[in-house]
Amino acid sequence: MWSEFKKFALKGNVLDLAVAVVIGAAFGKIVSSLVADIIMPLIGIITGGINLSGLHFTHGKAVVSYGVFLQSVVDFFIIAFSIFMVVKLANRFKRKETVKVEVVEPPAPSPEAALLIEIRDLLRADTRIQKDN
Repeated sequence: MWSEFKKFALKGNVLDLAVAVVIGAAFGKIVSSLVADIIMPLIGIITGGINLSGLHFTHGKAVVSYGVFLQSVVDFFIIAFSIFMVVKLANRFKRKETVKVEVVEPPAPSPEAALLIEIRDLLRADTRIQKDN
């Protein structure tokens, strides 16, 4: 069982996925900081000093913090756009790699098949001539 687990865990795809998850988590923290510390304050300045992350309304004892939600939406769009750009860049590099494709000619028909093809073509030509007259 240990050897099967080791074989599974050391496959290239599993290691790639693990690295992607770790890098993605770190990237998410960077983007969250960018949004919370730079972009949202700039949006607040543009909108007249409103702190979007502090936006909320209360109804009785319930507090709905929709400003935090707005900040999460901005986080999402920035992360999605960044990932889109990375994938687009990676696809551009993949397209530059040329793939050699060998054209394989179909094998020549056997002499018997070639004779049958010739007979078929002659019969077709003959029926066309008869239809025209």
